[in-house]
Amino acid sequence: MTQLAEAGFDELRAALEGTVLAPDDDGYDDARRLWNAHHDRRPAVIAQARTAEDVQAAIRFAVANDLEIAVRGGSHSMSGASSVDDGLMIDLSRMNQVTVDPEARRARVGGGALLGDLDAATQAHGLAVPAGMISHTGVGGLTLGGGMGWLTRKHGLSIDNLESVQIVTADGSILRAAEDENPDLFWAVRGGGGNFGVVTEFEFRLHEAGPMVQLGMIFFGLDQGPEALRMARDVIPSLPRDLNVVIACLNAPPAPFVPAEHHFKPGYALVVVGFGSPQEHADALERIRTALPPLFEFASPMPYVALQQMLDEANDWGRYNYEKGIYLDALTDGAIDAITEQVPRKTSPMSVVLFYHLDGAYLEADDDSTAFGGGRTERYAVFSIAICPEPSMFDAERAWVRGLWDALQPHASGIGGYVNGMTDPDEDRLRASYGDKYDRLAQIKAKYDPDNVFHRNQNIKPA
Repeated sequence: MTQLAEAGFDELRAALEGTVLAPDDDGYDDARRLWNAHHDRRPAVIAQARTAEDVQAAIRFAVANDLEIAVRGGSHSMSGASSVDDGLMIDLSRMNQVTVDPEARRARVGGGALLGDLDAATQAHGLAVPAGMISHTGVGGLTLGGGMGWLTRKHGLSIDNLESVQIVTADGSILRAAEDENPDLFWAVRGGGGNFGVVTEFEFRLHEAGPMVQLGMIFFGLDQGPEALRMARDVIPSLPRDLNVVIACLNAPPAPFVPAEHHFKPGYALVVVGFGSPQEHADALERIRTALPPLFEFASPMPYVALQQMLDEANDWGRYNYEKGIYLDALTDGAIDAITEQVPRKTSPMSVVLFYHLDGAYLEADDDSTAFGGGRTERYAVFSIAICPEPSMFDAERAWVRGLWDALQPHASGIGGYVNGMTDPDEDRLRASYGDKYDRLAQIKAKYDPDNVFHRNQNIKPA
């Protein structure tokens, strides 16, 4: 590697408009740092791309020099796949531009943009893309796996709103993929993850949202868990589509709206977001509190961009994280028993379990039109997330996440799940997640990446 570093990195620097960082360069340690502090990787070289041509040159350099490639967008990969030891990291963070056409309701988004970049640009016109819930998440990684968030019930997944991508494939080709151009590749990148190349630009359809929305949080104690979850399973599916509810098993935050005696108290919350009228939102909160009086509640209008930033601090950089997801077709009594038995066993007050109810626009998308796995059936996507401020807590909290997953497995839709919620490599789970689509994805992988150059992901091996 020393010989390569002396001559090869200069060659790469000459080929890029962006910056090339080797381990001895200023800025290298900041550039290699990942959101999940559990992973501490040292790439041989970091290519901070500014253009699709930079990405093209970096891929060709890595392939020619037999360097393993990692692709870093927002760096939120739970598994640490966005970096690599002794390989080449393609850092897209400089490619964070967002261009909005409010008349056509379209946005072009650089492959390194964060959700915060996207929200700021689109909300200037009262528009939004259905995306995730943490503003420092990368648009790219989230979208390629599907993309769930507050607007999923109303407007579907991120991939359901994708018009086209610009992508650099393993041989260095810069391609456009859309329904009318390379449609097989376009199908694959909508749910198939980063297996097929490096997406340098996304084109999204936009929807009216905000600029103000309604937020409500209704919090129940641990002893109310079984009643709260049974109430939630009855109420949530019947709410108007302008309302979305996430069930959260968490510790109450030490926020001004939380009574001091409940700060850090573990329990169950229904987070209710309204995109319609304030009255519709107030009626939903009244229905919930009447069905089961909570320990406390909070309700307020807020800007959509503030909603998207609400969970940022709780999911900040520098913590030690682990995640395992599962699909539940229903919140059965057996599942509720398993949840309420396992949730009190977590040891980090920052760890959470989130339940997204998938219905509405999510069900209306044609299942065959994208590679998204698992089928478009009404269900709950469950995310069990260990968040540890200290590395000494990590092993115990990871064991808790795995224990909850095991306890829910008898009540689940199978071993598969949402690929963005998978931390551990597990080919059986991945195949189960894609079902009948896996073989088609493997064929497309063989066409565009026959040597599996892009394998630092939930990897689909070439057929």
